[in-house]
Amino acid sequence: MTLKERITEDMKTAMRAKDTARLSAVRLLLAAIKQREVDERIQLDDAAVTAVIEKLLKQRKDSATQYEAANRMDLADQEKFEIGVLSAYMPQPLSAEEVAALVKQAVAETAATSAKDMGKVMAWLKPRLAGRADMTSVSGQVKAALG
Repeated sequence: MTLKERITEDMKTAMRAKDTARLSAVRLLLAAIKQREVDERIQLDDAAVTAVIEKLLKQRKDSATQYEAANRMDLADQEKFEIGVLSAYMPQPLSAEEVAALVKQAVAETAATSAKDMGKVMAWLKPRLAGRADMTSVSGQVKAALG
């Protein structure tokens, strides 16, 4: 079962259970997936669906922070609930040791020697780490490795 099929099944389950909050969050995700498919005229695979989920998670985290700063806890709680629903579809994150090992492997396989080669290393890492590691921290590790 693909990730998109699993999300669709979860929507049906939420409908049957009359869980309106979960149903709303899942429908939001399916709408974002469908929008991207229509815009690009493609069928999204699991990796692309994961990228859509990452984008939505980032938006929800930013919104929750803004709502908390404005002292709107009701809206912040709604965003946090959606973060929980969306996070369930993300793959298991890699440990720090696993990420470090992949960075080392990427540097070796791309024959990177200086900071100029960072783009090659990141291009090698991105498909392997998509949704499983924070790419900002990975970028820092690559800089340190090439330093």
